[in-house]
Amino acid sequence: MAVNDNQVMSETLSPPLPTSLQPAPKVGFVSLGCPKALTDSELILTQLSAEGYQTSKTFAGADLVIVNTCGFIDDAVKESLDTIGEALAANGKVIVTGCLGAKTVDGGADTSGGTASSNLVRSMHPSVLAVTGPHATQEVMDAVHLHLPKPHDPFVDLVPSYGVKLTPRHYAYLKISEGCNHRCTFCIIPSMRGDLVSRSIGDVLTEARALFEGGVKELLVISQDTSAYGVDVKYRTGFFDGRPVKSRMLELVDELGKLAEPHGAWVRLHYVYPYPSVDEVIPLMVQGRALPYLDVPFQHSHPDVLRRMKRPASGEKNLERIARWREACPDIVIRSTFIAGFPGETEAEFDDLLAFMREAQIDRAGCFAYSPVQGAAANDIPGMLPKELREERRARFMAVAEEVSANKLRQRIGATIQVLVDSAPALGKKGGVGRSYADAPEIDGVVKLLPPEKISKTLKVGEFTKARVVGTQGHDLVALPV
Repeated sequence: MAVNDNQVMSETLSPPLPTSLQPAPKVGFVSLGCPKALTDSELILTQLSAEGYQTSKTFAGADLVIVNTCGFIDDAVKESLDTIGEALAANGKVIVTGCLGAKTVDGGADTSGGTASSNLVRSMHPSVLAVTGPHATQEVMDAVHLHLPKPHDPFVDLVPSYGVKLTPRHYAYLKISEGCNHRCTFCIIPSMRGDLVSRSIGDVLTEARALFEGGVKELLVISQDTSAYGVDVKYRTGFFDGRPVKSRMLELVDELGKLAEPHGAWVRLHYVYPYPSVDEVIPLMVQGRALPYLDVPFQHSHPDVLRRMKRPASGEKNLERIARWREACPDIVIRSTFIAGFPGETEAEFDDLLAFMREAQIDRAGCFAYSPVQGAAANDIPGMLPKELREERRARFMAVAEEVSANKLRQRIGATIQVLVDSAPALGKKGGVGRSYADAPEIDGVVKLLPPEKISKTLKVGEFTKARVVGTQGHDLVALPV
C-alpha cells in the first residue's frame, strides 16, 4: 500500500506545431494518484506528442480532456470523481482512464466493458466520452482518435527519446512491472491492475538508458512489488545490447547501476517487499550500483495482524532482516508505510507495532489510519474500530516515528553530504532546496541549503552539490554548500 496523492496538470508539454495552417488539436490532461499512475500518464502524453497533439493547461482551452484517476482509497475516489465533474463542467468532452475506471458500482473490477449499469465512473458521470482502466495507453488513444482525429503522420514531429515526463527533468520514475500477485485484504489494486506482469528487461534497460542520456540524475524504480520482478516469467533470460540478462531484481539493479555510473546518477528502489532475495541487492548498494535506500511497505509488525492483512513474513523476521541489512550496509536508509487501527487490532498488537518502530529504527515512516475501501476483503473482518480510535493510534504512531526520525537526522549534523538540487533561485545565491540519498521526492524530507559562503559558489537545479549539515528542522536537514 503506497498512496502518494498527486495532481499534475500538463502545462508545457506541447510539441512544435505541424506545418499546417490549422492549429494542432489541444488535449487537457490531469494525472491523479501514485507514481505508477504518473508513468501511465507519461506514456499517454508521449503518444499524444508523437502524433502531433498539443496539451493545454486549462480545461476551457482544450478540445477534450483526459483525466487519469486514482481509485485506491475513498478520498482518492472522491477527488477523482470531483475532477471529472469539473472537467465536464468546464469542457464537456472528457475521457477517463486509470484505476477508478476499472471499478464497478459495488467496488469490484469492471468486466462489463464500461456499461453505465456497472461502471462506477459512468454511473456518476454518464456523459464522459470513454472510460478505460489503468495501463491502457492504446485504449485511451483509440478514444482520442475517435473524438479528436490526429493531425498528421507521427513521424513529422520530434519527441524526446525518453518520451514526455511530468516530473522535473532531473528525476524520473521507471515502472518495471504492472499488477500484483498478493491479495492483501486492505487492498483492491489487483482487482484494478491485475496480476503481476513484468516488463521485458531489454525494454526497461533501454528506457533507463534514454532517461539518463536525456539528463535524468535520479531514477526511481517503481512497481506494485519490485522484489517480485520476473516471477511471472520465471526469471527468464532477456537481451539488452545483444547481451543475455536475467529478468530478476538483482540483475536489473546491477544493470541500472552500470547505466547510471557514467552520468553520475542515482538509482533508488521503491516498493520492495522484504523477501530473502532482497539480501542479495544490499552488496550492490555498498558498491554504489544503487542508493543505500529501501522503501519497504511493512504495514505492521504483529504476526496476527499481518495474517489478517494476508501480508508476507512476520515482525520478528523483519527485525532480523533489517539488522542484517544494516550490518552489511551501515549507511542504509529504510522508509516504510504502516496501517494503524486495522480491523481487530488490539491495544497489545498496536503496542507491538510501536515497539517494532523503536527497535527497527525506521528512518522514514508514514502511517494511515485504516480506512474501509469498497471491495476490500478487510471490510468483512470482525472488530472494526471506531474512527476516533483509529486516528488516535495513527497520531501515537507518528509521534514515535517522528522521534526516531529526528534522532536519526541529528546524527548527521557535521557530516558532508551529496545533495541533488531541486530548487535554486538566483543560482542559489539566496540558498535552495535539495535532497540527499536518504530523501525520495514528495514523500521524505528535504535538505534546506543555506546561501553559500563563497561568492563563486552557485547552485543549479538538477546538479549535485556538496553540503555540510549544520542543523535540522523537523523532518529536514539544514546544510551549508561547500
